Amino acid sequence: GDTVQILEKCEGASHICCTVCHPHLTHRQFETVVPTEDSVITEMTQLGLDLVPRREFSMVDPDEISVTELYRLMENRQRKKETPTPVSTHHLFVHLKSLMSSNLGEDLEVFFFIYDSRENKPLSERFFVKLNKNGLPKFPEKTERQCTLFVDLGSGDLRKDVYIVVHIIRIGRMGAGEKKNTCNVQYRRPFGCAVVSIADLLTADSKDDHLLKVYACNTESDWSQIHDNIIKKVNSRYNLSGSNTGLAVALQLLHGDIEQLRREYMVLFTRGVSITKKLGFSDVIMPGEMRNDLYITLEKGEFEKGGKSVARNVEVTVYALDADGQILKGFVAVGSGEPGGDEYHAFVLYHNNSPRWAELIKLPIPVDMFRGSHVRFEFRHCSTKDKGEKKLFGFSFVPLMQEDGRTLPDGTHELIVHKCEENANLQDCARYLKLPFSKSDLPGNNQTMKGTKESLWITSFLCSTKLTQNGDMLDLLKWRAHPERISDSLSKLKEIDGSEIVKFLQDTLDTLFGILDESSQRYALKVFDCLVHIINLLQDSKFQHFKPVMDTYIESHFAGALSYRDLIKVLKWYVDRIIEADRQEHIQQVLKATEYIFKYIIQSRRLFALATGGQNEEEFRCCMHELFMSIRFFLSQENKGSRPITQTQAVFLQSFPAVYGELLKLFTVREVATFIRETLGSLPTASQADCPLEAVKLHCIAKTVESQLYTNPESRCILLPVVLRLLQAHMQEQRDLIMCAHILTCMLSLLKKNDTEPAASEEVDLIVESVLGVLLRTILEIANRPQPAGPTLRPQVQDVTGEFVTCLLALLRHMKDRHYQQLLKRFTSKDELRDFLLHIFTVFRILIRPEMFPKDWTVMRLVTNNIIITTVLYLSDALRKNFLNDKFDYKVWDSYFCLSVIFINQPCLQLETFSASKRKKILEKYGDMRVMMGCEIFSMWQNLGEHKLNFIPAMIGPFLEVTLVPQPDLRNVMIPIFHDMMDWEQRRSGNFKQVEAKLIDKLDSLMSEGKGDETYRELFNSILLKKIERETWRESGISLIATVTRLMERLLDYRDCMKLGEVDGKKIGCTVSLLNFYKTELNKEEMYIRYIHKLYDLHLKAQNYTEASYTLLLYDELLEWSERPLREFLSYPMQSEWQRKEYLHLTIIQNFDRGKCWENGIILCRELADQYESYYDYRNLSKMRMMEASFYDKIMDQQRLEPEFFRVGFYGKKFPFFLRNKEFVCRGHDYERLEAFQQRMLNEFPHAIAMQHANQPDQTIYQAEAQYLQIYAVTPIPDSQDVLQRDGVPDNIKSFYKVNHIWRFRYDRPFHKGTKDKENEFKSLWVERTTLTLVQSLPGISRWFEVERRELVSRSHETHPPHHKVRIRNSMQSQMHNALWLRSVILCLFYFSQAFFVKDYIMNHPEDGDKIVRLRELMFDPLSYPAVNRYSSSSLSSQASNEVSNITGQSESSDEVFNMQPSPSTSSLSSNHSASPNVTSSAPSSARGSPQLSDKRKHSRENCLSPRERPYSAIYPNPLDPAQLTDVPEMHVLCVKVVKPAPSSWSLDTPLSDFNGKCPPVPPRPPYSGKERNLLRLIL
Repeated sequence: GDTVQILEKCEGASHICCTVCHPHLTHRQFETVVPTEDSVITEMTQLGLDLVPRREFSMVDPDEISVTELYRLMENRQRKKETPTPVSTHHLFVHLKSLMSSNLGEDLEVFFFIYDSRENKPLSERFFVKLNKNGLPKFPEKTERQCTLFVDLGSGDLRKDVYIVVHIIRIGRMGAGEKKNTCNVQYRRPFGCAVVSIADLLTADSKDDHLLKVYACNTESDWSQIHDNIIKKVNSRYNLSGSNTGLAVALQLLHGDIEQLRREYMVLFTRGVSITKKLGFSDVIMPGEMRNDLYITLEKGEFEKGGKSVARNVEVTVYALDADGQILKGFVAVGSGEPGGDEYHAFVLYHNNSPRWAELIKLPIPVDMFRGSHVRFEFRHCSTKDKGEKKLFGFSFVPLMQEDGRTLPDGTHELIVHKCEENANLQDCARYLKLPFSKSDLPGNNQTMKGTKESLWITSFLCSTKLTQNGDMLDLLKWRAHPERISDSLSKLKEIDGSEIVKFLQDTLDTLFGILDESSQRYALKVFDCLVHIINLLQDSKFQHFKPVMDTYIESHFAGALSYRDLIKVLKWYVDRIIEADRQEHIQQVLKATEYIFKYIIQSRRLFALATGGQNEEEFRCCMHELFMSIRFFLSQENKGSRPITQTQAVFLQSFPAVYGELLKLFTVREVATFIRETLGSLPTASQADCPLEAVKLHCIAKTVESQLYTNPESRCILLPVVLRLLQAHMQEQRDLIMCAHILTCMLSLLKKNDTEPAASEEVDLIVESVLGVLLRTILEIANRPQPAGPTLRPQVQDVTGEFVTCLLALLRHMKDRHYQQLLKRFTSKDELRDFLLHIFTVFRILIRPEMFPKDWTVMRLVTNNIIITTVLYLSDALRKNFLNDKFDYKVWDSYFCLSVIFINQPCLQLETFSASKRKKILEKYGDMRVMMGCEIFSMWQNLGEHKLNFIPAMIGPFLEVTLVPQPDLRNVMIPIFHDMMDWEQRRSGNFKQVEAKLIDKLDSLMSEGKGDETYRELFNSILLKKIERETWRESGISLIATVTRLMERLLDYRDCMKLGEVDGKKIGCTVSLLNFYKTELNKEEMYIRYIHKLYDLHLKAQNYTEASYTLLLYDELLEWSERPLREFLSYPMQSEWQRKEYLHLTIIQNFDRGKCWENGIILCRELADQYESYYDYRNLSKMRMMEASFYDKIMDQQRLEPEFFRVGFYGKKFPFFLRNKEFVCRGHDYERLEAFQQRMLNEFPHAIAMQHANQPDQTIYQAEAQYLQIYAVTPIPDSQDVLQRDGVPDNIKSFYKVNHIWRFRYDRPFHKGTKDKENEFKSLWVERTTLTLVQSLPGISRWFEVERRELVSRSHETHPPHHKVRIRNSMQSQMHNALWLRSVILCLFYFSQAFFVKDYIMNHPEDGDKIVRLRELMFDPLSYPAVNRYSSSSLSSQASNEVSNITGQSESSDEVFNMQPSPSTSSLSSNHSASPNVTSSAPSSARGSPQLSDKRKHSRENCLSPRERPYSAIYPNPLDPAQLTDVPEMHVLCVKVVKPAPSSWSLDTPLSDFNGKCPPVPPRPPYSGKERNLLRLIL
């Protein structure tokens, strides 16, 4: 996750091009990174994230390389990303931090080594760290001494029984608890041991430090075995060294070869981290590796008491000395991490005459100093007295090399302990080197020394690349000194260890060929066998890196100019014996070495020719021809029940391709190609499929194709027939397909794109004739084969598919017009041509599958498509010529059209989705291949003639999908095909209902996938309308086009709405529109039902449970109570119609219950109960009756909120089609008032402009390229008047019928007619009432429905104004009852009197006489007013609110009704989307009050209300100043609260025309005048 900046280092003119680098960060600020070449890099440019092929850091043009090479470049990158390279070499990093212990006080030595508990032996050298008295590193500044790398661990070493063992030695007094004495003598004494399994490190977090427990021996004599005891948990022999003792180390396993680690962990190696090697060679021995390490382990000793009463304290000192007796300085290494010393002191075991040490030391003595050197072991008794003397009492020694040159043999040696005194002179080594050193070397008669009890056991192990312990190897190398031993030495060579042979590889080979030159007649066969043994030895993975050493020897050091004769003769002798031989093992070993035998033969002949000027050339050629004749004869033999011959043939074929390069050194290309053709041609053709020879044949062919010989066109024309014959046979039998694909890839990669040579053209022709057909069948077989379950096999299947595909593409790319003509001429019958076309069209469909290539292989996909369209253009002529008219074949034509459609719809060809630069590059290189294929489709369609009817309606959907591609040229080409289909269908059936049905069905699915746009709808409509202008069926065609166009409109709207995140009115309204269209205009029941369920899901998501119930009821109504079986559909299982309808009923009832629409649920409960009763299902009948009863209880007990209703107009062309220039009535959510609803609508349509008046818009608004919203509240007109007017019906029941099943709504708009009376505005005030009728009742399947009809019911004032005023008077009683708007009431009474009780009005309106009388009675009857003590601050009753709203069209407060006070809130659209910041609407709000709530819920209810809905006292807290009412004596009784007047620029005196149809807000009024106070007295 770190950000790394790669800085380029330029030296001189050089330039480091870094494509992909692997930075390995450490704690340092700067690190060096190594650039690694990659064939493909990810281009993060405007082309997008596509893999771009590169070779040697340069971008490759895909047209300039073969398709197979392009695929290889791409695949190599893909494999690097997906399959990491397995690692077989591992290394262990160890970093010692500290030793924590409470009983320290002495210096410590810590030794780490890797131990194999299964074999009971160490696997590595020791790592040595010195600690001080505090348990910390003694040299903290030298961090490299604290860590090491145990290298070259094999995968087999990461086992549970391989451990890291830590031995801790203290340096100090003999006893840990002894008091400090006067002497300074110190001893190495055991302290503790710790172990940890390497397998535990595979799962542990490498970043965490490990705290290892330290154990100590119970008995000191068991120290050498303490780690084994800990591993085996022999608890009686050890215990914890201390409760707080622990060794803090960091352990981490690293993977990869050592060079890789040097790059990745550069800091470790720059600091000089110590390397701790394995004991012995690593699993792979590298040439040039220099090691000369002698490991000696002090195992144990046996010593006498020496006259002591107790056992001795024995200390062993080890020295390495040269031939002169001088000590070799610095060649005694205790372990890595510390430099070597001159001597080594073993630890001392207290009073132990039989000490066991098991201490390993290394002596890295140079080879030139090895001869004459020896190791001396001196034994001293360490006294525990005050002086602490160390007295010498004996010594042992061992020479490192014997007189014959052999080194000390590996193994355990029992050394003789020679006694000596303290003052003995050991400096003169010549004196004791003459003595025997090992008891095994003593002569048999020397029983005295053999019987002595004192001995020292050591184990030696030599790891050297220059020295040997093998006497047989020395005898062979010194063959001239002992000629009589040559035969035995040659025979024993096979028994010598391989590591010994490779040490002296060049010397051994010189010896063998020297013997062959001097005694060929006598030792030729044995020398040949030894040579075969050495060659095969190098095939071993441990020694395979020595092959270059042998190659160098052959080229530079080999001097056997005469050896070729003997080598050819012996090799032919072995080949001729193959058929008769009973045992083939040795012959198979000979044939395995064929490669290097031929190398020696060829090099020997070259040396001979160089020395003699080319003599005996014919003899050599004759011998070689005879040898190959023997080989061909042996290869031509078929199995006759004996397996060995087949196995021997397979062994030869495995090594035969390596001979080609050697033969080319002496023979011409054509000669070598002829050798190979005849040899491979001699193989038996008929063999069993499971025969191992078949696979080896193919491998041999693969090596042949990969060889340098095959790259030569001159030899390729000779080898190609035999290669194709074997390849074709394997592909036909579907055997070894991976290898077949590899061979074909190599063959085709050699073809040049623009090669005009006749030989190249013939080569392509030959490959096409041999493998094209079988290649197509192979790809089809692989593609149709079920994928294997094992995940490990999938990559192989994918690889072979990709390689065969690229081989096909490469072959087609090289085919020209002549090749296609030759190909088509080879088909002898129409059936063969038909099968070929079907195969190739099917394969092309496979090639353009999205999963064929990885997603980012755009380059590869474009190349593929270019080849496909080129091939299709060639083959379309064959299709027209051979399968049209009377030879028409539907299957071939259908396959062709399907391929073309799939080709055009490929994601990689949709250029609109690419960046501009990427699109430009593709168009420049390939053009728009979609248009090219579309033109070809149109051309082929026109050639069909009357056969077009075979593809109607089958191809309507595919062609429609093509026309939906957003490419104008393609659409212009393809859309006219629909006119052709309509015409031919009209001729056949007299109508084109099939075309219409198919178009409608496919449009829904395709547009829901995101295809199509508004441009396509217009283009579809215009092109087809123009095409049918002159048709006789023009009218029906126009109808079809109009229907399809309208469907597109709704589908586009639906798709656009579904892109939104949350469920809103647009989604629901659009779905309703589409649902109704399928039902009413298209009569598509299945599509209708599908959209019913889509709408149902939307309602559930939005928690519109009542609407969800009504929606599902649509499907329920389509079903009957019958036993008719229904198929599985949507989420419904296969069941009877009765069962599905029952399920739907129960679901609908549940949703009605959740939506508190229990009255509707009761109806369904009754219906379902009747069904249960008819089937005597009393159990379910009981449940249903109980549910019905529970619904009645809920109606009476639970509170239901009465929703508000709002009229919404959508004007302007920018709205979707289903909303454009239409008006709807919407059912609001709970607690949702006008302001909240307005804001929600503006949020749904963020670009809409809020209209500020309630007048109907003009045509300018309708045609505007914008969105206009007009919103105001409306009042429902219930149909169930009998329930509402009946006495005794509870309010809970009435409230349901007031707001449910509502079809009609009304709203009133006040306006002034004529001249407005400035003294009394009520004289000219009129009210216009409008009724809106919906297409469906609310609630329903949507929360809003379109207004079907609007009508102007009345304009009140001139005819019946007193009637309204009477209703207002009734409302006024309720308002005075609440004492909230007293001032407004007083003013209303005054102005009413001036308006209706004057003589002029009574004379002009005699028909209103009764109403005037009634109004007078209500206004001036004191009994009609409530008592003063009944005034309260409760909210308006629902009835009063309705009455006021019906008259004025304003808000619910009476001060607005009577123009006495401006409203504290507005009912207009208040939003930043409005055209004016002071938006005021005269649209009427709801005239209904909310249902009464219980006291404990009233507080929360009021918090949800707008200011206008809250109690008066909460809104207008300032009471009227009592001083203003001094003229009213009774006024002090009233608790009147009025609002102080607010300034306003509005006035009723302003002409209505100034407001453009808006109803202005009411201006403020001054305090009471004297006239008003008198009127108040009169009323009270």
